[in-house]
Amino acid sequence: MRNIRFIPVLLLFVVAFSSCSTGVDLYADYKDVPIIYALLDIRADTNYVKITRAFCGTNDNPIEASDVAMIYDSSNYPGKLDARIIELKSTHGGDFLPTGRELVLDTMTIHNKEAGTFYSPDQIIYYTTRRFISGTDGNRYKYKLVVVKPDGDTVTAQTGMVGNDEFRVLTNYVNFHTIHPDVVKISFIGDDMAAIYSVKIQFNYSEQHGNQEVEWKSISNSFGTKLVYEYASSADNVYYVTCPADWLFEELENAIGGDTIIDANHPNVIRHIGSFEIYISAGGQELGAYYASHQAQLNSPMSLVSVYTNIDGGYGMFSSRTNIKNEAELSYTAIREIFARTAWGFKEQ
Repeated sequence: MRNIRFIPVLLLFVVAFSSCSTGVDLYADYKDVPIIYALLDIRADTNYVKITRAFCGTNDNPIEASDVAMIYDSSNYPGKLDARIIELKSTHGGDFLPTGRELVLDTMTIHNKEAGTFYSPDQIIYYTTRRFISGTDGNRYKYKLVVVKPDGDTVTAQTGMVGNDEFRVLTNYVNFHTIHPDVVKISFIGDDMAAIYSVKIQFNYSEQHGNQEVEWKSISNSFGTKLVYEYASSADNVYYVTCPADWLFEELENAIGGDTIIDANHPNVIRHIGSFEIYISAGGQELGAYYASHQAQLNSPMSLVSVYTNIDGGYGMFSSRTNIKNEAELSYTAIREIFARTAWGFKEQ
């Protein structure tokens, strides 16, 4: 793992520089620079690894990046590279050693991809349908990516896998109300290999206007992406976020306030309470380091801030990420208060 001062082109990490010119003037002779991006997901049926290379021009002939990206072999390596992921398992001494299991990556070509920065119509994607293992505390797994370039040079990267059984939502019951000032707490147990989390809550409800089809709608609140140390903690490895206890009613008022059963323009509106869902995403140490570097750039636009990479022999990021969801029960108080607002048209099923 290391920091770098400049990346010729980092295909999926250009968000912070989207307002810059695409004209690139490099001051060094061309050399083959691999650009690798992957977020392994323990719960995914298929995991993808993007392996490309940087492109450049000369001082006398600077390139227009958006034009060169349309040339197939400007960023794609010719043929299929030897790319594999080696499984490592923790030992009693704390080291991670190979288990003997290797996941050889296959390739597919994506044609006519939607227009986007630095993408040509055809892109090679490496992938595997074999599953990854996270393990339990004290018995964890890591994965090492090994890519052999056409010239024989080897590029490597390593990541731990987030998503072990300990990572779960603790909140099973939420008590929204407008009785007195209070907060609702959303708690979860973290993953010891995670460095970054994002949390979102969502209330679902159905809506029917007259004889029309039933339509499902929702209101939600995202608490944003935060590094692990930015979360409040109630115990070792237990984190939480809070929102006002009247959040549910404020958001429902915003969503349906003028569209009620007593509105002459919308007669016979019937709504039913659906589920209340909690979504939490966890990202690995490498993703957390990249996020912290990106935030530093945003906060210091006039200074030279290092960009994170953990690719040995190239640039980019190789990390892991996973998502979990839990359905919580609405309190009796919350349900009765929703029904009490008769103009909203919620009915018991």
